[in-house]
Amino acid sequence: MLEPVRRAVRVAVIGVCLSLFALPAPSASADSSVTTDGLALGRCTDPQGTITDLGPASMNNAPGNAELIGDKMYMVTRGLSPNVVGVYDLATDRVTTHYEIPTGIGAWATATIGTDLYVGTHLPSDLYKVDTVSGAVTKVASFDDDYIWNLAASPDGKIYLGFSQSGRVAEYDPTTGATRDLGMATAGEQYARSIAADATTIYVGVGSHAHLVAIDRATGAKREILPPELAGRDFVASMAASGTYLAMGISSNGELLVMEKANPADYQIVKASVPGEKYITTEVIDGDDVFFAGRPSGSFYRYNITSGKLDVLGVPYPEMATARLLAHGGKIYGLQEGAVFVYDKATGTMEYRNLVQRGLRAAPEQPMTLLSDGQRVYVSGKGGVQIHDLGTGQQSRLGLPGQPKAMVAVDGRIYMGVYTQALLYGYTPGAESAELLARVGNNQDRPRDMVYDESGGLLVMPTQPEPGHPDGALSIYDIAAKKLDVYRPVIDRQTVYSVTVDKGVAYLGSYLQEGFGLPPVAKQATLAAFDLSERRVRWQLDPVPGATFIADLVHLHGRIYGVTDNGVFFEVDPVRRQVLRTVQVGTAGGDLVVKGLAIYGTDGNRVYQVDPVTLEVTTVVDGLAGAWFDGAKLADDPAGCALYTVRDRNLIRIAVSGRPWRSS
Repeated sequence: MLEPVRRAVRVAVIGVCLSLFALPAPSASADSSVTTDGLALGRCTDPQGTITDLGPASMNNAPGNAELIGDKMYMVTRGLSPNVVGVYDLATDRVTTHYEIPTGIGAWATATIGTDLYVGTHLPSDLYKVDTVSGAVTKVASFDDDYIWNLAASPDGKIYLGFSQSGRVAEYDPTTGATRDLGMATAGEQYARSIAADATTIYVGVGSHAHLVAIDRATGAKREILPPELAGRDFVASMAASGTYLAMGISSNGELLVMEKANPADYQIVKASVPGEKYITTEVIDGDDVFFAGRPSGSFYRYNITSGKLDVLGVPYPEMATARLLAHGGKIYGLQEGAVFVYDKATGTMEYRNLVQRGLRAAPEQPMTLLSDGQRVYVSGKGGVQIHDLGTGQQSRLGLPGQPKAMVAVDGRIYMGVYTQALLYGYTPGAESAELLARVGNNQDRPRDMVYDESGGLLVMPTQPEPGHPDGALSIYDIAAKKLDVYRPVIDRQTVYSVTVDKGVAYLGSYLQEGFGLPPVAKQATLAAFDLSERRVRWQLDPVPGATFIADLVHLHGRIYGVTDNGVFFEVDPVRRQVLRTVQVGTAGGDLVVKGLAIYGTDGNRVYQVDPVTLEVTTVVDGLAGAWFDGAKLADDPAGCALYTVRDRNLIRIAVSGRPWRSS
């Protein structure tokens, strides 16, 4: 889902011990003896604003969905430029063809009518037809929504679409090209998340408060058919259909709902048996069996409708999400990040096939966040992190079962907050894999920021709750003790979005949005001071009227600086608990980095410098058009006079001086 600009990573810089406001304006030609981590003021040789292009920030081929046509699997990617449909030939075990999808940042939705593949994109929501005989790719319809979450084809050749943020359902007629708006599946709900259709009825799974709606195709009349004992769940998140049954994944207690279509009162609710399972990500009905995949374990299950027997068939890849299950020729195919697993029903064996090795095209993806430890730059994306070795210029990929949303480097180790499940991972450069350190739990989903408190040896990580849930959390991980403490709520009925730590106090910037799909309760983003020793909020204030969230926070010489979603930069005296000054730095907020005696920020299109003495704002570089997935990021180079960000989808190094520029 579309997310606002957010802070993901910061390498804090140790400041000069003198009072900032007692310092004279530094001379541009002076060779100062004042130093900060990785930066000797006056010794930076490249002019500020010099750009070095380091190539694509992160390469990926993450698939969003797939369909079978004959012996070929058609897989559509998400978050790439451009996105493609890759054709995996099951007989030859090779990816043989690619079709480009010109618009949209990705695709979750696919369906087939005969030999035609339909693909639904997001941002924008366009519907494409891929003629698999001629190879023609045609945009056949466009919709005024953010996401096409899923598609279904009816037996008589209509396509049905489920959307967010509107929660609408629509029909597309390939014969006439006409579309029909069937309205919101459930009033007040933003997500028509899963969908199926037969000769008479459209079935729609809804969230972020679970509903199952049957829509009469002829009249458009709607009726609720979710079993009463599932009221209060989050999503009917996935759906498969046969001539007789529906099989659906119910979030967030790891339940499978199997329902007879002709008699919705005849249903079975099956709890996934692996401890801690929360989600059923996909299912397929094959005869009398329902095969389904769970998270966070990554387990693969079989449920027999007649006997009621549930089996765990294995774990193709621990904790990995399975995007789609398909049945063909006595085998079940499971689509994951850059791979497909194959379960042979006759032998009970499972094979894991790497699609990259079989020719699935990779392309630059939208980066999510980035970090430099001085020797490497880490760029996170879907299913892992691209690692750029600054010494050799070589790149490698660290696989992860999710999307790192926040990273920090501490004593040669990289710590990552991973979506979904709000997981904390640790990674030692050069290791083959990362280590799962902790699970936040508490209905939390998205890490929003992470910083390190050196005085206490603590990682401080705020998180946003799952869709439909209230109250974000603040997680504090003691690295030496390997102990996680979670505090929820911290700021009542808000998410903690950004954080900086100074002298044992974590300063927290809030976001009015709790879990997505839940209407905000609070009216004003706030700044709170959280005592890390006492583990309580000391005070809070609202720094900027009208702010929806505080995109980032930093500290310098006893002052707290932040930037809001609407581009207002502010300075706070935490002793007097007052906002001292504000300045408009742009129209949007993004990451902030303290470098030397200056503060740098970005809105994705430009990198600017703020003089903390005068609050003068100077543009360092412009015209970047950074293709971030969920907001503009900026990372410090702790070993030199530079910052890292992206231009379009390329990683760039920007030379900076660390000295404020002053007009007088």
